[in-house]
Amino acid sequence: MGQKRIVIIGGVAAGATAAARARRLDETAEITLLEKGPYVSFANCGLPYFLSGDIKRRSSLLLQTPEGFFGRYRVNVQTKTEAIDILRDERVVVARKPDGEVRIPYDKLILAQGGSPVVPPLPGVDLPHVFKLWTIPDMDRIQKHLEEQKPQHAVIAGGGFIGLEMAEALKARGLAVTVVELAPRVMITMDPEFGAMAEAGLRSSGVDVRTSVGLAEITNDAVRLSDGSSIVADIVLLSVGVRPELALAKKAGIEIGTSGGVVVNERLETNDPDIYAAGDMVEIVQKVSGKRVRIPLAGPANRQGRIAATNALGGRMAYRGALGTSVVKIFGHTAASTGLSEKAAKDAGIDAGVAYVFKDQHVAYYPGASMLSFKLVYDRKDGRVLGAQAYGEKGVEKRIDVIAVALQGRMTVDDLSEFDLAYAPPFNSANDPVNLASFIAQNALSGYSPSLGPAEALETIRKTGATILDVRTVGEQGRAPLAGAVHIPADEIRDRLEEVPREKPLFVLSKDGFLGHTTLQVLKANGWKGVTNVAGGYLAARWVEGWAFKV
Repeated sequence: MGQKRIVIIGGVAAGATAAARARRLDETAEITLLEKGPYVSFANCGLPYFLSGDIKRRSSLLLQTPEGFFGRYRVNVQTKTEAIDILRDERVVVARKPDGEVRIPYDKLILAQGGSPVVPPLPGVDLPHVFKLWTIPDMDRIQKHLEEQKPQHAVIAGGGFIGLEMAEALKARGLAVTVVELAPRVMITMDPEFGAMAEAGLRSSGVDVRTSVGLAEITNDAVRLSDGSSIVADIVLLSVGVRPELALAKKAGIEIGTSGGVVVNERLETNDPDIYAAGDMVEIVQKVSGKRVRIPLAGPANRQGRIAATNALGGRMAYRGALGTSVVKIFGHTAASTGLSEKAAKDAGIDAGVAYVFKDQHVAYYPGASMLSFKLVYDRKDGRVLGAQAYGEKGVEKRIDVIAVALQGRMTVDDLSEFDLAYAPPFNSANDPVNLASFIAQNALSGYSPSLGPAEALETIRKTGATILDVRTVGEQGRAPLAGAVHIPADEIRDRLEEVPREKPLFVLSKDGFLGHTTLQVLKANGWKGVTNVAGGYLAARWVEGWAFKV
């Protein structure tokens, strides 16, 4: 067929990976990469860490240059070049350069334009102290403002990944920081209790957090919120979301899916067999639910770029979707998740059960132990693992990566219970939190120790008028008493059985779920029926709206 002409539009994660992969597969191909901005192949995930001072050298973020790309891969990189039209019948890309328009022919085209930050149509968004963070020039503008104007009060609109990373970065620069989130909590992709944990972590680090409120107006020295309040601000960061870059694809008649991304098949082909798409702009399969979604993360984008290039050069690689595994550093803590949250599972129509583990990330007797909060989501029908979330100072991403592998293998809680994970006192306990969560799930599925998560338990209590038996210690209960509960410490249950109600269904609440499980067994042995453990106990329920703890 002669020399193939591969044109790639977009030069960051998916696009740069596609260009390098294409060259490794075909030494003779003519590869052209078009990038609208002035930089190619930069580490956009590292931008907040340069602004915080953790990354010292700006050049560390520039993974490759046009000259470097040509020298290593013989890829013709054209920066400051915006693709403005695709003439599909002619297989030509029309692009706008600083000195005019050019026409670039292709045999195969790969769209990898990614996304761009949403800028809400608010008064004041064009003021010079209002920023977004997506590219190297965005970072440079923020850095210049910090150095020259020396702002003291920052408002960050949005409590997702970039918003929380920037809250830490600006706090590290000595600014007073307020995060404003329109949703009821930060980290809206995680279940409410984990968003609440992240919010508590922000507050304990000195960050003010305002939820269920949005921005109404930005002025020269303040931000006015939708509830009428105002916050002093001499720097504002907009981080309210990212939308895929679809204008070019739509203009060319490329199909767009219901999730708002470009529709591709397993080979990452669009509805035009000569055009592939990869990265944040595409609609892919969520591997657990099977739904078509957008998952704008760097890992999937890089893998998609590799596969798109392979198939554009005649390969037969398949991309079967992503789990959405993600992690974020929040001051001294880490929050991470994979697969489906409890809410997402139930929204997908799955009868989802949950298991919580609250324990040190390694044995308590070894110095440096700190609590890890871990939640496993599983299918009550067959025990299949659906997802997990975790929060803590250490060991968080390790457990989430274990569950990601389990999800990839479509494993069950029975499989998790057999996982032989590394143990020594400085690193773990003999039973890892993953193992413990699987034991809890097995006990619930078998009927040996019925349990419900705090949200589902509360809903059932309200419907049935069930009694809550609080078995926390006197000290634990005294610090956060629960209105309307019968309080009998777990260690006194056998001696006070006559005080335990029999006439109604019973929900047992302990500190973390463990003594609720042991108490349930005592009650079952003494003839009680209809007893259910509140999974995660107080440590999970305290974050769930509706539980009437008086702290």
